[in-house]
Amino acid sequence: MIPIVDTHQHLWDLNVLSLPWLDGVPELASDHVMSTYAEASGAFDVAKTVYMEVDVSPGQIETERDYVFGLCDADDNPMAGATLRGRPGVAGFADWVNGLANDTRAKGFRQVIHPPDMAADYCLQESFVNDVRRLGDIGKHFDICIRPANLGSAIKLAQACSETRFVLDHCGNAHPEIVNGSLSADDYDRDDVYWHEADQWKRDIEALGQQENVVCKISGVIARLPEGKSAAECLADTVNHCLDSFGTDKVVFGSDWPVCTLGATYQLWVDALNAIIADRSEEVQRGLLHDNAVRFYGL
Repeated sequence: MIPIVDTHQHLWDLNVLSLPWLDGVPELASDHVMSTYAEASGAFDVAKTVYMEVDVSPGQIETERDYVFGLCDADDNPMAGATLRGRPGVAGFADWVNGLANDTRAKGFRQVIHPPDMAADYCLQESFVNDVRRLGDIGKHFDICIRPANLGSAIKLAQACSETRFVLDHCGNAHPEIVNGSLSADDYDRDDVYWHEADQWKRDIEALGQQENVVCKISGVIARLPEGKSAAECLADTVNHCLDSFGTDKVVFGSDWPVCTLGATYQLWVDALNAIIADRSEEVQRGLLHDNAVRFYGL
Protein backbone atom coordinates (compact mmCIF):
# COMPACT_ATOMS: atom_id res chain seq x y z
CA MET A 1 0.00 0.00 0.00
CA ILE A 2 1.39 3.40 -1.02
CA PRO A 3 1.42 5.78 1.98
CA ILE A 4 -0.75 8.87 1.59
CA VAL A 5 0.00 12.53 2.19
CA ASP A 6 -3.39 14.22 2.49
CA THR A 7 -2.88 17.84 1.47
CA HIS A 8 -6.45 18.99 2.11
CA GLN A 9 -7.48 17.98 5.62
CA HIS A 10 -10.24 20.03 7.18
CA LEU A 11 -10.82 19.78 10.92
CA TRP A 12 -13.05 21.72 13.26
CA ASP A 13 -13.96 21.55 16.91
CA LEU A 14 -17.04 23.70 17.27
CA ASN A 15 -16.14 24.41 20.89
CA VAL A 16 -13.07 26.21 19.52
CA LEU A 17 -13.93 27.46 16.05
CA SER A 18 -16.94 29.28 14.63
CA LEU A 19 -17.86 28.44 11.02
CA PRO A 20 -20.87 30.55 9.97
CA TRP A 21 -21.20 28.75 6.62
CA LEU A 22 -22.17 25.52 8.41
CA ASP A 23 -25.64 27.00 8.92
CA GLY A 24 -26.27 26.21 5.27
CA VAL A 25 -24.73 22.72 5.36
CA PRO A 26 -26.37 20.90 8.29
CA GLU A 27 -24.82 17.58 7.17
CA LEU A 28 -21.43 18.89 8.27
CA ALA A 29 -22.52 20.91 11.32
CA SER A 30 -20.86 18.74 13.97
CA ASP A 31 -17.34 18.27 15.30
CA HIS A 32 -14.82 16.84 12.86
CA VAL A 33 -11.60 16.36 14.78
CA MET A 34 -8.44 14.29 14.53
CA SER A 35 -9.96 11.20 16.10
CA THR A 36 -12.88 11.14 13.65
CA TYR A 37 -10.50 11.81 10.76
CA ALA A 38 -8.42 8.83 11.88
CA GLU A 39 -11.53 6.68 11.90
CA ALA A 40 -12.60 7.85 8.44
CA SER A 41 -9.15 7.28 6.91
CA GLY A 42 -8.31 4.15 8.88
CA ALA A 43 -8.26 1.83 5.86
CA PHE A 44 -5.18 3.62 4.50
CA ASP A 45 -1.64 4.45 5.58
CA VAL A 46 -1.93 8.22 6.04
CA ALA A 47 1.67 9.24 6.65
CA LYS A 48 1.17 13.02 6.89
CA THR A 49 -1.53 15.62 6.47
CA VAL A 50 -1.66 19.32 5.63
CA TYR A 51 -4.51 21.21 7.24
CA MET A 52 -6.68 23.41 5.02
CA GLU A 53 -8.34 26.52 6.42
CA VAL A 54 -12.07 26.25 7.07
CA ASP A 55 -13.33 29.82 6.58
CA VAL A 56 -13.71 30.64 10.25
CA SER A 57 -15.28 33.87 11.45
CA PRO A 58 -12.95 36.78 10.56
CA GLY A 59 -12.05 37.40 14.19
CA GLN A 60 -10.88 33.82 14.64
CA ILE A 61 -7.98 33.52 12.22
CA GLU A 62 -5.46 33.58 15.05
CA THR A 63 -7.55 31.10 17.04
CA GLU A 64 -7.55 28.78 14.03
CA ARG A 65 -3.78 29.19 13.64
CA ASP A 66 -3.15 28.32 17.28
CA TYR A 67 -5.52 25.35 17.08
CA VAL A 68 -3.80 23.77 14.10
CA PHE A 69 -0.27 24.67 15.17
CA GLY A 70 -0.97 22.80 18.39
CA LEU A 71 -1.84 19.74 16.33
CA CYS A 72 1.27 20.18 14.20
CA ASP A 73 3.42 20.27 17.32
CA ALA A 74 1.85 17.17 18.88
CA ASP A 75 3.35 13.75 18.18
CA ASP A 76 0.11 11.77 18.29
CA ASN A 77 -1.27 12.70 14.86
CA PRO A 78 -0.05 13.05 11.24
CA MET A 79 -0.58 16.80 10.76
CA ALA A 80 2.68 18.28 9.50
CA GLY A 81 1.69 21.75 8.33
CA ALA A 82 -1.14 24.07 7.40
CA THR A 83 -2.54 26.22 4.62
CA LEU A 84 -3.99 29.12 6.56
CA ARG A 85 -6.69 31.64 5.85
CA GLY A 86 -5.56 34.84 4.15
CA ARG A 87 -7.16 37.71 2.24
CA PRO A 88 -4.71 39.19 -0.26
CA GLY A 89 -5.37 42.83 -1.03
CA VAL A 90 -7.07 43.43 2.30
CA ALA A 91 -5.50 45.60 5.01
CA GLY A 92 -3.51 43.49 7.45
CA PHE A 93 -2.66 40.65 5.06
CA ALA A 94 0.99 41.66 4.69
CA ASP A 95 1.49 41.83 8.46
CA TRP A 96 -0.26 38.47 8.88
CA VAL A 97 1.95 36.61 6.42
CA ASN A 98 5.14 38.43 7.38
CA GLY A 99 4.61 37.29 10.96
CA LEU A 100 4.54 33.70 9.75
CA ALA A 101 7.36 33.98 7.20
CA ASN A 102 9.80 31.90 9.22
CA ASP A 103 7.28 29.45 10.68
CA THR A 104 7.69 26.14 8.88
CA ARG A 105 4.25 25.00 10.04
CA ALA A 106 2.63 27.66 7.84
CA LYS A 107 3.01 26.23 4.35
CA GLY A 108 0.79 28.69 2.53
CA PHE A 109 -2.46 30.64 2.47
CA ARG A 110 -5.86 30.43 0.81
CA GLN A 111 -8.81 32.61 0.05
CA VAL A 112 -11.88 30.98 -1.47
CA ILE A 113 -12.68 33.19 -4.46
CA HIS A 114 -15.67 31.37 -5.89
CA PRO A 115 -18.64 32.97 -4.06
CA PRO A 116 -21.34 34.01 -6.56
CA ASP A 117 -21.03 37.68 -5.60
CA MET A 118 -17.27 37.81 -6.25
CA ALA A 119 -16.18 39.26 -9.58
CA ALA A 120 -14.60 36.89 -12.08
CA ASP A 121 -11.40 38.98 -12.06
CA TYR A 122 -11.34 39.59 -8.30
CA CYS A 123 -7.92 37.96 -7.98
CA LEU A 124 -6.43 40.27 -10.64
CA GLN A 125 -6.79 43.48 -8.63
CA GLU A 126 -3.43 45.18 -8.21
CA SER A 127 -3.45 44.94 -4.41
CA PHE A 128 -4.35 41.24 -4.57
CA VAL A 129 -1.59 40.48 -7.07
CA ASN A 130 1.01 42.41 -5.07
CA ASP A 131 0.17 40.51 -1.90
CA VAL A 132 0.33 37.15 -3.66
CA ARG A 133 3.73 38.12 -5.06
CA ARG A 134 4.84 38.71 -1.49
CA LEU A 135 4.09 35.07 -0.71
CA GLY A 136 6.69 34.08 -3.26
CA ASP A 137 9.23 36.31 -1.54
CA ILE A 138 8.81 34.41 1.74
CA GLY A 139 8.51 30.93 0.25
CA LYS A 140 4.80 30.39 0.88
CA HIS A 141 2.25 29.17 -1.65
CA PHE A 142 -1.26 30.32 -2.48
CA ASP A 143 -4.19 27.95 -3.02
CA ILE A 144 -6.51 28.91 -5.87
CA CYS A 145 -10.11 27.95 -5.22
CA ILE A 146 -12.07 29.60 -8.02
CA ARG A 147 -15.16 29.00 -10.14
CA PRO A 148 -14.35 26.69 -13.07
CA ALA A 149 -15.75 29.21 -15.52
CA ASN A 150 -13.20 31.75 -14.22
CA LEU A 151 -10.04 29.68 -14.58
CA GLY A 152 -8.77 32.20 -17.08
CA SER A 153 -8.23 34.59 -14.18
CA ALA A 154 -6.21 31.91 -12.37
CA ILE A 155 -3.96 31.59 -15.41
CA LYS A 156 -3.36 35.35 -15.46
CA LEU A 157 -2.67 35.40 -11.71
CA ALA A 158 -0.10 32.63 -11.99
CA GLN A 159 1.60 34.44 -14.87
CA ALA A 160 1.61 37.75 -12.98
CA CYS A 161 3.18 36.10 -9.91
CA SER A 162 5.75 33.85 -11.52
CA GLU A 163 7.88 33.60 -8.36
CA THR A 164 4.95 32.41 -6.23
CA ARG A 165 3.95 28.76 -6.12
CA PHE A 166 0.25 27.96 -6.55
CA VAL A 167 -1.98 24.99 -5.81
CA LEU A 168 -5.13 24.68 -7.92
CA ASP A 169 -7.75 23.24 -5.58
CA HIS A 170 -10.27 20.56 -6.50
CA CYS A 171 -9.29 19.97 -10.13
CA GLY A 172 -10.28 23.56 -10.83
CA ASN A 173 -13.70 22.89 -9.26
CA ALA A 174 -14.81 20.92 -12.30
CA HIS A 175 -18.30 19.47 -12.49
CA PRO A 176 -17.48 15.83 -13.32
CA GLU A 177 -20.74 15.20 -15.18
CA ILE A 178 -20.14 18.16 -17.48
CA VAL A 179 -16.58 16.99 -18.10
CA ASN A 180 -17.61 13.39 -18.88
CA GLY A 181 -20.47 14.49 -21.11
CA SER A 182 -23.35 13.02 -19.15
CA LEU A 183 -24.56 16.58 -18.62
CA SER A 184 -24.39 19.46 -21.04
CA ALA A 185 -23.50 22.88 -19.72
CA ASP A 186 -26.91 23.91 -21.08
CA ASP A 187 -28.53 21.41 -18.69
CA TYR A 188 -26.99 23.14 -15.70
CA ASP A 189 -27.76 26.39 -13.92
CA ARG A 190 -25.34 29.05 -15.18
CA ASP A 191 -25.62 30.86 -11.84
CA ASP A 192 -24.25 27.84 -9.98
CA VAL A 193 -20.69 28.09 -8.69
CA TYR A 194 -19.70 24.90 -10.51
CA TRP A 195 -21.13 25.73 -13.95
CA HIS A 196 -18.70 25.68 -16.84
CA GLU A 197 -18.27 24.57 -20.43
CA ALA A 198 -16.44 21.26 -20.77
CA ASP A 199 -14.08 22.40 -23.52
CA GLN A 200 -13.32 25.68 -21.74
CA TRP A 201 -12.41 23.82 -18.53
CA LYS A 202 -10.19 21.40 -20.44
CA ARG A 203 -8.35 24.19 -22.26
CA ASP A 204 -7.82 26.18 -19.08
CA ILE A 205 -6.56 23.13 -17.17
CA GLU A 206 -4.09 22.47 -19.99
CA ALA A 207 -2.93 26.10 -19.83
CA LEU A 208 -2.52 25.97 -16.06
CA GLY A 209 -0.59 22.73 -16.38
CA GLN A 210 1.90 24.57 -18.59
CA GLN A 211 2.62 27.10 -15.83
CA GLU A 212 5.75 25.92 -14.02
CA ASN A 213 4.59 27.48 -10.74
CA VAL A 214 1.20 25.71 -10.52
CA VAL A 215 0.42 22.24 -9.18
CA CYS A 216 -3.02 20.62 -9.27
CA LYS A 217 -4.72 19.15 -6.23
CA ILE A 218 -6.75 16.06 -7.09
CA SER A 219 -9.50 16.69 -4.60
CA GLY A 220 -12.99 18.04 -4.12
CA VAL A 221 -14.77 16.61 -7.15
CA ILE A 222 -15.98 13.59 -5.17
CA ALA A 223 -18.32 15.89 -3.24
CA ARG A 224 -20.31 16.35 -6.46
CA LEU A 225 -20.73 12.63 -7.11
CA PRO A 226 -24.39 12.01 -8.07
CA GLU A 227 -26.20 9.51 -5.90
CA GLY A 228 -26.08 6.00 -7.31
CA LYS A 229 -23.23 6.68 -9.77
CA SER A 230 -19.92 4.82 -9.84
CA ALA A 231 -17.30 7.18 -8.45
CA ALA A 232 -14.46 5.84 -10.61
CA GLU A 233 -16.51 6.01 -13.81
CA CYS A 234 -17.96 9.44 -13.07
CA LEU A 235 -14.69 11.07 -12.03
CA ALA A 236 -12.22 9.38 -14.38
CA ASP A 237 -12.38 11.95 -17.19
CA THR A 238 -11.82 14.84 -14.77
CA VAL A 239 -8.96 13.19 -12.89
CA ASN A 240 -7.23 11.87 -15.99
CA HIS A 241 -7.36 15.22 -17.78
CA CYS A 242 -5.72 16.88 -14.77
CA LEU A 243 -3.04 14.19 -14.54
CA ASP A 244 -2.31 14.40 -18.24
CA SER A 245 -2.24 18.21 -18.22
CA PHE A 246 -0.02 18.69 -15.15
CA GLY A 247 2.27 15.72 -15.58
CA THR A 248 3.90 13.31 -13.19
CA ASP A 249 5.39 15.71 -10.65
CA LYS A 250 2.80 18.50 -10.40
CA VAL A 251 -0.19 16.70 -8.90
CA VAL A 252 -1.00 16.03 -5.25
CA PHE A 253 -3.84 14.25 -3.45
CA GLY A 254 -6.34 15.89 -1.11
CA SER A 255 -9.23 14.19 0.65
CA ASP A 256 -11.23 17.37 1.31
CA TRP A 257 -12.56 15.51 4.35
CA PRO A 258 -15.19 15.95 5.73
CA VAL A 259 -16.60 17.98 2.82
CA CYS A 260 -16.01 14.96 0.60
CA THR A 261 -18.69 13.13 2.56
CA LEU A 262 -21.33 15.20 0.77
CA GLY A 263 -20.68 12.77 -2.09
CA ALA A 264 -18.88 9.77 -0.62
CA THR A 265 -16.82 8.46 2.26
CA TYR A 266 -13.08 8.95 2.53
CA GLN A 267 -12.60 5.28 1.70
CA LEU A 268 -14.80 5.36 -1.37
CA TRP A 269 -12.95 8.44 -2.66
CA VAL A 270 -9.50 6.90 -2.26
CA ASP A 271 -10.65 3.54 -3.63
CA ALA A 272 -12.12 5.31 -6.68
CA LEU A 273 -8.93 7.30 -7.24
CA ASN A 274 -6.80 4.17 -6.95
CA ALA A 275 -9.03 2.49 -9.54
CA ILE A 276 -8.66 5.47 -11.90
CA ILE A 277 -4.85 5.47 -11.68
CA ALA A 278 -4.39 1.69 -11.53
CA ASP A 279 -3.00 1.50 -15.08
CA ARG A 280 -0.47 4.27 -14.51
CA SER A 281 3.08 3.52 -13.40
CA GLU A 282 3.94 3.07 -9.75
CA GLU A 283 6.08 6.21 -10.03
CA VAL A 284 3.02 8.23 -11.06
CA GLN A 285 0.88 6.69 -8.34
CA ARG A 286 3.48 7.33 -5.64
CA GLY A 287 4.00 10.86 -6.89
CA LEU A 288 0.30 11.70 -6.70
CA LEU A 289 -0.40 10.05 -3.37
CA HIS A 290 2.82 10.83 -1.50
CA ASP A 291 6.10 11.93 -3.06
CA ASN A 292 5.05 15.15 -4.81
CA ALA A 293 3.42 16.51 -1.65
CA VAL A 294 6.47 15.71 0.46
CA ARG A 295 8.59 17.73 -1.93
CA PHE A 296 6.17 20.60 -2.54
CA TYR A 297 5.23 21.19 1.10
CA GLY A 298 8.70 20.49 2.46
CA LEU A 299 7.60 17.60 4.64
